[in-house]
Amino acid sequence: MTRYAIVVAGGSGTRMNSHVPKQFLIVDDEPIIIKTIRKFKEAYTSIQIIVVLPEIHLSYWMDLAGQFPFIEKLTIAHGGESRTTSVLSGLSKIKEDDSLVAVHDAVRPFVDIHTIKASFESAEKFGSGVAAVPLKDSIRELYPGKKSEARNRSKYVLVQTPQTFKAGKLKEAYAKIGDKAFTDDASVYEHAGEEVFLVEGSYSNIKITTPEDLK
Repeated sequence: MTRYAIVVAGGSGTRMNSHVPKQFLIVDDEPIIIKTIRKFKEAYTSIQIIVVLPEIHLSYWMDLAGQFPFIEKLTIAHGGESRTTSVLSGLSKIKEDDSLVAVHDAVRPFVDIHTIKASFESAEKFGSGVAAVPLKDSIRELYPGKKSEARNRSKYVLVQTPQTFKAGKLKEAYAKIGDKAFTDDASVYEHAGEEVFLVEGSYSNIKITTPEDLK
């Protein structure tokens, strides 16, 4: 069964206070997006990588090709104005509906290889495999008028990526969303009536969004 990874790299540097898109910032002498791609290649050497980029960021990508020749073999899809349209663009590059596809944030370079493999194994067996971790802090639900109410944190998890699915099922799910807005693929999949299965994520699998995250 063919494995794909859609690496969604649509972020800008706005919250990072940087003119360089955050996925192209350097961490330990290497761009964040390159670190992320390497993790999936370490997990499965034959995995097919699809990088979703806004057209305005293609020049950054082309600059990297001279430094990291292996990325020239990767498939590029043009990102849209939203995460939903970007993932759809990546999915359009996959022709085999019986394949497996992981969707992952380009700015999560510290994903554990065990998590990647667990997500694919779960998707192959159950149809989905979504990384998540338990909450460490207490949580409260907010209401209008500055009111809030305590909630049992043991009933909740923090959802991460990768989020891995059978490609045909994920395509079908995205075809049903209409004009509804979703923040991740698991929500799209669930909205279509499918069951989301969780796998163990990692607290080190942070999404680099702000200068604090970069540190």
